[in-house]
Amino acid sequence: MKWMNDEEYMELTGLDIQAIDEMCERGKLTVKVEDGIRMIDPSKNAQEIIPAKLAELSQGNTNELVVQPEFIEKTIGTILNLHEKMLDSKDETLEAVRVENSFLKEALSSLQELYDEDRKTIATLTEQLKLSQQEVEFMRRKYKMMWNKAIDEHTK
Repeated sequence: MKWMNDEEYMELTGLDIQAIDEMCERGKLTVKVEDGIRMIDPSKNAQEIIPAKLAELSQGNTNELVVQPEFIEKTIGTILNLHEKMLDSKDETLEAVRVENSFLKEALSSLQELYDEDRKTIATLTEQLKLSQQEVEFMRRKYKMMWNKAIDEHTK
């Protein structure tokens, strides 16, 4: 943990000494005194600085806004991090789609094989049905001729 004196803290936050004094009096900053110099912990209570800085900006000229380089660096870093996560997510999604496509191709191939086998079975059964129908028709004619012959002999 690095402690800062008033000047360093003013440079870091952009606050003036009065705002820092007021925040120290309200207990919004973590401070200690070493060798008669007030030292401030910049890592503690950072959320209190933002409202104070916004209040200061709202009282001043709203057309002019100064952005600290640290803010820009952090913002760019955050954007790059989010972009990297989005790319990772995209890669994971593409891989999942590839796996799903592979599965669907295999399933389609398997269904095609089953369909071909069913077509062969249907063709075989159709041929057997035709043969059975021909046999039934032959038997019907044979019995009709036998009965006609029996009736003719019986009537003579």
